[in-house]
Amino acid sequence: MTAVEGKCTPRFEPLRAALAAHLESGDELGAAIVVDVDGVMEVDLWGGHADEARSAPWGEDTVVNLWSATKTLSSLAALVLVDRGALDLDRPVAEYWPEFGAQGKQDIEVRHVLAHTSGLSGWQQPFTMDDLYDWPTASARLAEQAPWWKPGTASGYHMQTQGQLVGELVRRVSGRTLAEFVETEIAGPLDADVQIGARETDWRRIAPLVAPPIAGIPADLDLEAIFTRTLLGSPARDEHVDTPQWRHAEFGALNGHGNARGMARALSLISRRGEANGRRLLSPETVDRIFDVQADGVDLVLGVPVRWGMGYALADPKTIPDMPTGTICFWVGRGGSIVMMDLDRRVTFAYTMNRLGDGLLGSERTHGYIRHVYEALDATN
Repeated sequence: MTAVEGKCTPRFEPLRAALAAHLESGDELGAAIVVDVDGVMEVDLWGGHADEARSAPWGEDTVVNLWSATKTLSSLAALVLVDRGALDLDRPVAEYWPEFGAQGKQDIEVRHVLAHTSGLSGWQQPFTMDDLYDWPTASARLAEQAPWWKPGTASGYHMQTQGQLVGELVRRVSGRTLAEFVETEIAGPLDADVQIGARETDWRRIAPLVAPPIAGIPADLDLEAIFTRTLLGSPARDEHVDTPQWRHAEFGALNGHGNARGMARALSLISRRGEANGRRLLSPETVDRIFDVQADGVDLVLGVPVRWGMGYALADPKTIPDMPTGTICFWVGRGGSIVMMDLDRRVTFAYTMNRLGDGLLGSERTHGYIRHVYEALDATN
């Protein structure tokens, strides 16, 4: 059996065994799993390899590009500003970003951006990676754009635009970039190994992602469908990741870097109702706002039922059957990474890996690990 390093309390031994089995079979290349129970890391495991050639071990401080799990950090940054009174979830975005009010967007509120209901799920074509790499251009294009459906009436996953929208709000009200804000106001105070983009000094410990092949876009797709417009208006692809330009960029929806331990240390702030690692960054009232349901139905982009709160999806058996109901919020990254916050049990579960799996909202590995977490918790409660 492949060695798994780190620590694990006895009740979570089946979780360790599951990770070891996936590493042994090759389903996992390298991975890390953390389960934080009310501030105690009962699970802090890692193993496998950091590269496809299997020449470098996945170490204790190995990090990866988080893809859409990055959104959990960007949403947390927005909530910190909400808690400080700098942002109001129920005020129009245009009050903070006047140019945004163009094309009938004057009534889109901050909560619509966090809940993927603003109608801006992709950039209007033509829009290229060069445009995405240029922050002013990417923001200006969204400010000039009309929404693709009536804001607030339905969710349509803001695959790559949400980080730009949240990041622009953070810049407008704090005077700092999203990357700077996450570093100084979240990662630093919580001693969490997470960042937006990646400092060059950390490149040596980034495990490149190994992605499965993606089928081409069918020729008969409806070009006016929200899904198609979102996909074509979201230019970042696997080949862009792990390049210097990508790591230097600031994509609040896409290019966060971290590991399971760092994500758990940052997001346990929510599981523990605003206070973690000796620091209070959110009031319980702000945490409660996360669970104000903003959309509940089939997402126009994802095509599956998702219950959206403020910045996070909320537990729903129609979305992820292995996740129990309760006061639980979460989000996933391409390939299976996840961070899940269970406020009823004060538990935070995080999983990061470098071999991307299949599955729209987490891979089979992700769902299996979730089952093991709750089997352990239920057996001892």
